Amino acid sequence: MRTYHPIIEMFIARMKQFYREPEAIFWTYGFPLAMTIGLGIAFRSRPPERVRVDVLDGPSAADVARVLAAASEFEVQTNPSDQAGRRLRTGKCDVTVEHGPDGLVYRFDPTRPESALARAKVDAALQFSERSKPVASRDQIVTEPGARYIDFLVPGLLGMNLLGGGIWGIGFTTIDLRIRKLLKRYVATPMRRSDFLLALVAGRMLFAIPELALILLAGVLLFGVTIAGSLLAVTTVAILGALVFTGMGLLVACRADRMESAVGLGNMVTLPMWLLSGVFFSSERFPAITQPFVQALPLTQLNNALRAVILDGSSLASQWLPLLILVAWGGASFVLALRWFRWT
Repeated sequence: MRTYHPIIEMFIARMKQFYREPEAIFWTYGFPLAMTIGLGIAFRSRPPERVRVDVLDGPSAADVARVLAAASEFEVQTNPSDQAGRRLRTGKCDVTVEHGPDGLVYRFDPTRPESALARAKVDAALQFSERSKPVASRDQIVTEPGARYIDFLVPGLLGMNLLGGGIWGIGFTTIDLRIRKLLKRYVATPMRRSDFLLALVAGRMLFAIPELALILLAGVLLFGVTIAGSLLAVTTVAILGALVFTGMGLLVACRADRMESAVGLGNMVTLPMWLLSGVFFSSERFPAITQPFVQALPLTQLNNALRAVILDGSSLASQWLPLLILVAWGGASFVLALRWFRWT
């Protein structure tokens, strides 16, 4: 005769429930395995990353660029001073160098470890090439607001927060209502699916404004971040981003009825963008073969537009391509969410 014990019986019941849910099995085991393989391939052992150097235009620019280009570890561009400064500010190059009348002048941000290391490597390469005639050098440390790493980071954190609020805030709220059978009760009301979804969108927009204000105020008051563009342009870009990620959150939640499924879908949407979309470092650091995929991600375009407006003072009109990509993502997400949404 079998002996029953509450712990054993509940454990067996839980195991049966889990393995009867194919989506839970996939998101618990299949998706992490796929992410491990994908990231393992992306970050496999490979030669050291190339140092990105901008040589400032001038009489000796061609000679400096030729010396650096001869070494495979450098990726060299020759640009005017303002363009090189903009590339340094947005993380697209690690250091700038100018060969002026008084010698070599390096401009870099010591708060970025790769920038300080790049300065040392570039100086060693140039000094070694002219060993018989040492060249004087001096540093111009990037300290002014708008050109530091913290200035680069704040727009990325804003974009990441808008992504999280849309996917986890809206998505999990809707799934929780479905799990608790509250959505089922709405079927008996005259409310349409579009009414319900638009109400969620309106609520999300209401919370997005304080999130935007909180992050920007923290950056301005605590770290001296400057906003070069208009507040209206920054707000417009941020609201559009919030709308896009709200639509994606609704799409994630339109059919999921298990928390395991919700977590898996949420991670599938957010993790690639957290890794690839230039939150903490420039998305251009990834190989050229991956750039079409990286640049197609909505968070990449949102971060690009936010940095252009906040750091460079760009107008909304100049950011038409990132905004167009965001509109395409948002429109597709809302249409599919409305079509596939179910109450139960």
